[in-house]
Amino acid sequence: MKYTKRQKAIVLLSDGTIFHGKSIGKEGSAFGEVCFNTGTTGYQEIFTDPSYYGQLMVTTNAHIGNYGTKEDEVESDNVKIAGLICKNFSFNHSRPAADASLEEFFEKHNSLAISDVDTRALVSYIRDNGAMNAVITTEVHKIDELKKQLAEFPSMKGLELASKVSTKVPYFVGDENATYKIAALDIGIKKNILSNLAKRDVYIKVFPYNAKFEDLEAFNPDGYFLSNGPGDPEPLSEAIALTKEILSKNKPLFGICLGHQVIALANGISTYKMHNGHRGINHPVKNLVTGKGEITSQNHGFAINREETEANANVEITHVHLNDNTVAGIKIKDKNCFSVQYHPEASPGPNDSLYLFDQFLENIKDS
Repeated sequence: MKYTKRQKAIVLLSDGTIFHGKSIGKEGSAFGEVCFNTGTTGYQEIFTDPSYYGQLMVTTNAHIGNYGTKEDEVESDNVKIAGLICKNFSFNHSRPAADASLEEFFEKHNSLAISDVDTRALVSYIRDNGAMNAVITTEVHKIDELKKQLAEFPSMKGLELASKVSTKVPYFVGDENATYKIAALDIGIKKNILSNLAKRDVYIKVFPYNAKFEDLEAFNPDGYFLSNGPGDPEPLSEAIALTKEILSKNKPLFGICLGHQVIALANGISTYKMHNGHRGINHPVKNLVTGKGEITSQNHGFAINREETEANANVEITHVHLNDNTVAGIKIKDKNCFSVQYHPEASPGPNDSLYLFDQFLENIKDS
């Protein structure tokens, strides 16, 4: 069997720390920012999520690949993570509905993965020392050379990645005879966001990351949407300018994750790189408007400045993360605009926050 012949592999962090493992199949090296996700399910959705572009994913769940892969359980057309780091990789899967094994899925997308890593120790190290650049490699005899390459690899801070994952040309999703039309800016959009909008009687036109307001307005939409996505939000000057124009027209606007950060920047609120970010499907959030708690799916390494948000007379904090009190949602008081720092589409779950799509539709109807 393949796993008996696997090569030695390592995780080399930018500070020189090394964790040992074994290759899954493909040999070589992959660079990126190392981060971790605490979800116990949904690994295929994680691997194909554009928000993870350029990141080496450490999965904290002990077993990865045990239920195989399925063609319709993807968030984009290909694997977006730079590489996978896990403890136990399952070469066999037990779900009858699966189309292929995870090994076959990675082979199809030419993706590098390593297993047999002490992921508990690695995650603990990241928690203490913060997310940092790393390389996973089977080229264990080239450590000095890899260290030099790693030192030159760009930091996620200041890195614009939306252009790497955005569509090149506009496209449509949903029924063209739907009651409502929404113009969506793709700065790393997930397929399940579009499906959640489409099932609410919405026809969506998805635009590239650098689209102008005139392009979106020509679709004559009832509302506007800013998607999730990877990288630092501050370099997204075109998206920020677009957002300011939408706000100046007081059009219904909803932003998720990176879109939420862009809305904050358009309102003079700065963002910052977090110590190790929020990535998982069990993050507790409190809705300050209703007083209710939500278990949420999150995936972000940047956040908006809470002090500046509280000091902004035009912005109301609607949601807070209960683990660290970071801002998880805002509303622009004098505009038809709100946003959240988490993922209400949350495939494969939880579904506590699906009401936000309904709230967006209500805002459109009211307008």
